[in-house]
Amino acid sequence: MNRYFYIDTEGKQKGTFTPEELMQEQMKRDTLVWTQGMEHWKRADEVEELRFLFSGSSNAYRTAYPDQSVPYPQYAAPYAGDTSRPMPKTWLVESILVTILPFVFCSSFLSLLGIIGIVYAAQVESFYNRGDYTAAAESSRSAGKWTKIALWIAIGWVLLIVIAIILFIVFVGSLAGLEELITT
Repeated sequence: MNRYFYIDTEGKQKGTFTPEELMQEQMKRDTLVWTQGMEHWKRADEVEELRFLFSGSSNAYRTAYPDQSVPYPQYAAPYAGDTSRPMPKTWLVESILVTILPFVFCSSFLSLLGIIGIVYAAQVESFYNRGDYTAAAESSRSAGKWTKIALWIAIGWVLLIVIAIILFIVFVGSLAGLEELITT
């Protein structure tokens, strides 16, 4: 006995359900279903194990599948339309680095904007595993944007520190030159 995911009338994935539990979900013949071992989503009436749902008899299920006591783990169902697409870049490592390193070395509180990138980066894999490739791609794009913003802020802070050091050295050098002029 398999456990099934299905796509409801609003296009949302629901599951997992035993075939008997699917009887209460008001499934239609053209409802898309998926279970472990299937390559693609199929219409419910195309799955042998679920045909009893549309025959009007629940006894057909009980006689065909008598052992209902075996527990089944829940599996993530791939979305058939997006299984060939690779997962978008997560940007997680990059966003963590551009958030933490500038904060530690430059004490730049603005680099903490990289946390927004971390949040979006953490969502990419979750959306992809749920089969929502569009949301995964959008989260990847947002994570990349905020990671780059944090990187440019870090570069700006480093440049400001280098300029401040150079100006300090020039100022100290000019004071030493001014002191020579005064003493002569």
